Amino acid sequence: MNWSAKLTKHKGNNRIAVYFEKNTDLIIRIKQIDGARWSQSLLAWHIPDNDKNRERFKIKLLSHSLPSPEGITQIEKFKQWMRSKRYAESSIATYSEALKSFLVFYREKPITEITNEDVIIYNNEYILKNKLSESYQNQTVNAIKLFFQTIRETKMMIDKIHRPKRAKVLPNVLSKEEVKSILEAHSNLKHKTMLSMIYSCGLRRSELLNLKFSDIDSKRNIVLLKNAKGKKDRIAPLSPKILAMLREYYIEYKPKIWLFEGQNAGEQYSEQSLQSVLKQALKKAGNTKPVTLHWLRHSYATHLLESGTDLRYIQELLGHSSSKTTEIYTHVSTKNIQQIKSPFDDL
Repeated sequence: MNWSAKLTKHKGNNRIAVYFEKNTDLIIRIKQIDGARWSQSLLAWHIPDNDKNRERFKIKLLSHSLPSPEGITQIEKFKQWMRSKRYAESSIATYSEALKSFLVFYREKPITEITNEDVIIYNNEYILKNKLSESYQNQTVNAIKLFFQTIRETKMMIDKIHRPKRAKVLPNVLSKEEVKSILEAHSNLKHKTMLSMIYSCGLRRSELLNLKFSDIDSKRNIVLLKNAKGKKDRIAPLSPKILAMLREYYIEYKPKIWLFEGQNAGEQYSEQSLQSVLKQALKKAGNTKPVTLHWLRHSYATHLLESGTDLRYIQELLGHSSSKTTEIYTHVSTKNIQQIKSPFDDL
């Protein structure tokens, strides 16, 4: 099975990013490594950078692991440009790390002389030769495209930059029975409410953690998601059941700033703790699938589609910019597939 690993920085910490095409066995194996986390911004699993993990993934530091002095300067300017555009710090780190790899490859060539042909050579001679994943290649291409938009004198034709053909990976979806067993696994009200909110409103992990109690509009039965992915505000409907659960939760925990807070008042609940809450729920429910928090969001969308909700509404509820992103749920919905009679039954 093809996988690749590289040193990276994530939220200011030294990490090892591990790239591989979606594979249940590999996901189960990497989750067994202490400190393993999935990053949506890196599109990769990442683990602590230490000698044991470097040896495990055969990582060796290259003697020429820095770009040219011009490249280093341009990466810093690129970071400043992204900050002025208010990119998230995680995105800035991801783009600059990917660009660094490309500029190390062309450290002897002036940036103004780099062409589209050089991107093809890099893809073949570095990415494919080292068996790096398609997701890593796509991430690097995104960084190159964005970077060369900021270069005044360039031979690069940005719209024609070589990009890999994307694999059509279907989202992972749980049955309603599986979702119910996960959501009911915890006796702790806070833990149960957090997981229930993700599924009942189709939230991303960061959207849940960034909620404040003032974002809950109980009169209109909606939750306001401010500055969600892509810096877009949107609203999601609140079911009467989740409202009742939120009222009970508020009476017991009385959060100060964030809707869900850590052990200290006013402190935002951490991503690691939320992932741990899901992990414990899976164990209690006896579910051995490599379920992530995003599976609950995928399941929400698919269950809406199966109950007859129009795709355009689902697109709005999920905050998708393109309808093509939402259409993928039609491929995992079993509503119509289950009605098809197999010719085997007539034999």
